[in-house]
Amino acid sequence: MSKHVAVLMGGWSAEREVSLSSGHECAKALRDAGYRVTEVDVDRQIPFRLAELKPDVCFNALHGRIGEDGNIQGLLNIMEIPYTHSGVEASAIAMDKPRAKELFARAGIKCPVGVVRSREEALEREALKRPYVLKPIDQGSSLGVHIVRPGDNYRPTEQDWPFGDMVLEEKFIAGRELTVAVLDGAALAVTEITSEHGFYDYDAKYADGGSIHILPAELPKAVTEKALEMAEKAHSALGCRGVSRADLRFDDTAGDVGPDGLYLLEVNTQPGMTPTSLVPEQAALRGMNFPALCAKLVEDARCDY
Repeated sequence: MSKHVAVLMGGWSAEREVSLSSGHECAKALRDAGYRVTEVDVDRQIPFRLAELKPDVCFNALHGRIGEDGNIQGLLNIMEIPYTHSGVEASAIAMDKPRAKELFARAGIKCPVGVVRSREEALEREALKRPYVLKPIDQGSSLGVHIVRPGDNYRPTEQDWPFGDMVLEEKFIAGRELTVAVLDGAALAVTEITSEHGFYDYDAKYADGGSIHILPAELPKAVTEKALEMAEKAHSALGCRGVSRADLRFDDTAGDVGPDGLYLLEVNTQPGMTPTSLVPEQAALRGMNFPALCAKLVEDARCDY
């Protein structure tokens, strides 16, 4: 008998719609791979729903809070239901951008200079020279991210900042947007992302035609190798398992700077999972189609603190 997989999707985070898209596509892929699949739109009754379903495995297609920050992972550990992607600790730390940056620094991975401040402090005085990036400390999909440039008057006021009392001010890195998927500790490829939005914001990520993926990225060999290495180190530093995606910037605006122009921005432990998402595209480049990728994650599922 084939395994019964509950695909967890939706939830109540700001990334609900993206999660529903990932979940439906993963469910279809898993059915194509021969699994018995139940699609579960997660709400606060999820413990009772899982107790009723008794799945062999949960495929975590949730994005944002609850699904990506260690909460659903803790519940599944308690219920002893194996699940895909990273465990509690790796998920929680990756979602906490300042804590993750501390681990990356210890691992020798270069990240943009940043400082955590209260929203009130950010309103009163800027800590960094413009341009800098203002972002929430614990959101995904570029939600709430603003590039504050010379002449801008943006501030995180109470009316347009529903992301908590703390903000992360981070040095803006000019140049090119890169991303690297890591599967079972091994980096797959480097994709360059371009967008008419000016930077890879929420709309660029998910709107039709919002971005262009160049795969493999057209980079010097040494830069490609360094980007792959940084993604693998970041995956390991956080203690990720299954699949993750490292987002980087490559500042080549000063000419041929080589690998020294690379900066790690963050690691996503629950990357988008539709056939045209960044991670499945890189897996396909390496010869693994979407059903095979989803099936591998299911077969590697386990409980993990």
